[in-house]
Amino acid sequence: MAKNKLAHFAELKVFKHVFEPSINIAKEGSSPLQGSWHSFFGNKNPITLELGCGKGEYTVGMGQMYSNRNFIGVDIKGARIWRGAKTVEEEGINNAAFLRTRIEFISSFFGNDEVDELWLTFSDPQLKDKREKHRLSHPRFLDIYRNFVRPGGWIHMKTDSRFLADYTLEVLEEEGIVADLITHDLYGEDWDKLSDDDKKHMGLKTFYEQKFLDIGVHINYIRFQLYESKQ
Repeated sequence: MAKNKLAHFAELKVFKHVFEPSINIAKEGSSPLQGSWHSFFGNKNPITLELGCGKGEYTVGMGQMYSNRNFIGVDIKGARIWRGAKTVEEEGINNAAFLRTRIEFISSFFGNDEVDELWLTFSDPQLKDKREKHRLSHPRFLDIYRNFVRPGGWIHMKTDSRFLADYTLEVLEEEGIVADLITHDLYGEDWDKLSDDDKKHMGLKTFYEQKFLDIGVHINYIRFQLYESKQ
């Protein structure tokens, strides 16, 4: 197992679509990657960013579905990113990339309005009160996203945690944001409320999402637009 991990980490370093900046660069608040993503992809297509991408099922799957968009998956775990990055390499998917960094430093790598859409897929709900500020829908993270997600850009949250979904809705209410779509049972009675395009990408499931569904856990989904802070 350890030998496989070392081999995977070595592969990550040679994949042209994988970026592994140092922690020092991440902490600086800026990097050469800021404002350069369209140049990397070689087009001006909209960019969708997935935070906590895990094995990259969403980033890879949406890249395959939508050739007119660019997709970037972010995770700190190289062993997870490797699986998605390997698929991108093997299948020659040219509109998907991966960034290995801690999410709290994410604004160091994207310029103003550079991202059109953001996905939060099965984020850690951080159940303890003292961990609240680490929830990816905490107001401090919404302010971080405002640094690089264009005004009016869509934010998607998909989670097995009803706790995190309810917390997010409370934050949105405090921020004066009205969610466009809310469901606590995405694949149940609310499925038919989705548009055909929504159903297309909602059909993508992460490894852990499928495990949740197999044991009867309902999936929550919230979609909202991010505007300037009311503060």
